[in-house]
Amino acid sequence: EVQLVESGGGLVQAGGSLRLSCTASGFIFDDYAIGWFRQAPGKEREGVAALSSSDGTTNYADSVKGRFTISNDNAKNTVWLQMDSLKPEDTAVYYCAATLYGASTWHDYDYDYWGQGTQVTVSS
Repeated sequence: EVQLVESGGGLVQAGGSLRLSCTASGFIFDDYAIGWFRQAPGKEREGVAALSSSDGTTNYADSVKGRFTISNDNAKNTVWLQMDSLKPEDTAVYYCAATLYGASTWHDYDYDYWGQGTQVTVSS
């Protein structure tokens, strides 16, 4: 059974940090890129960061560059999203997802597997 399980969300004040984890099982992790997406109430889901498990290529949305860092440990089938200097506009449900198309795509339809999401709330 394919699973992507996110954890690490919570409530934090503006300027604070959170570290999200995404642990995968049921598929060949090294073949996939893992992306982090987020969806705020009333807004469309957007790509935040992605990392290719095969070559380490990363991709970041402009809105999070310099504040968020994506990393992984292939031996643990885990990807982390370190979020620093958080802003209220970062408040959303954060999802991780897996794609065979590499770290450069933000299209939902390119991602085969999705986690259930974890809530991140940044207070002002």
